[in-house]
Amino acid sequence: MQYRTLGRTGITVTPYALGAMMLGSLGNPDRAEGVRIIHRALDAGINFVDTADRYGDSEEVVGEALKGRRDDVVLATKFWGPVDDDISHRGASRRWIMQAVERSLRRLQTDHIDLYQLHRPDPDTDIDETLSALTDLVRQGKVRAIGSSSMRGSEIVEAQWMSERRGFERFRTEQPNYSLLDREIEREILPVAQRYGMGTLVYSPLAGGTLTGRYRAGGENDNFRSTRTGMRHFRDERRLAAVEELIALSDEVGVPLTHLAMAFVIAHPGVTSAIAGPRTMEQLEDTLAGVDVSLSDEVLDRIDAIVPPGESIGAMDMVYRGPEVGDPAARRRPAAERSAG
Repeated sequence: MQYRTLGRTGITVTPYALGAMMLGSLGNPDRAEGVRIIHRALDAGINFVDTADRYGDSEEVVGEALKGRRDDVVLATKFWGPVDDDISHRGASRRWIMQAVERSLRRLQTDHIDLYQLHRPDPDTDIDETLSALTDLVRQGKVRAIGSSSMRGSEIVEAQWMSERRGFERFRTEQPNYSLLDREIEREILPVAQRYGMGTLVYSPLAGGTLTGRYRAGGENDNFRSTRTGMRHFRDERRLAAVEELIALSDEVGVPLTHLAMAFVIAHPGVTSAIAGPRTMEQLEDTLAGVDVSLSDEVLDRIDAIVPPGESIGAMDMVYRGPEVGDPAARRRPAAERSAG
């Protein structure tokens, strides 16, 4: 396994990161198998593990797996989302951050977090409030570096500017969605992150499972996962048509679609690591089998012809797009004001 520097932090990480969201109650409830999956990833050379406080009991599984191996791992987790029914147990306020980090440290059974990430922008909290609290955690030694996730380019710039102006720690990483089907971040997010020397760890490189080859155009895609709320992208015929073209390409070049997908995202110079989120040992073994795959310029050009650079084919439902897009009231004038006359 090769290594890359995580932005300008000096921290070295592997191009594949292990995402632990599916290890635990949200995916595979067999915690012993979750521990074995993490151990297998570490034994294969992966040194970067990412989880979040809202992923059920994932942090507990990770903490159990890292006993005796903590110093060999770059450990990342996230805060922001609701973790229970208490309305105050969420967001990016100083009040919650100081509670959330202690909870994560206990579950992870560690005295520090290598990368502590704001899971989503919080429109109800000033960014300087968040950065101030995170700066204190770094100075206390509980956190080594801080990062963001799903921020727009303007939000990344604002946060960097605020850190410089106020003398706060700055976000060292960004975690956006990126895959063969979801390439919007090539236009702005990746260039901005590169400009500020940020590392980028991308999630859903298999487009939430769409690039496993299980979901086919004209096929029976109404299984349990695809019929759940927020999973309409599994039945998006535009995406499935592109998948058919990518399957044909993968067959022609002799590279499994999952390996093609992972190799594609880590080929971008702005990407540090791609987060693989296996639920089973079989899925992890498939990911590991593709670590040596390198795509030629010819193959990358052919991918560009299927999904153009900077473009996306449809979108995954669960991807955060901000209240300006998600809330109709934020993008529609009152009915009486919509005409020009």
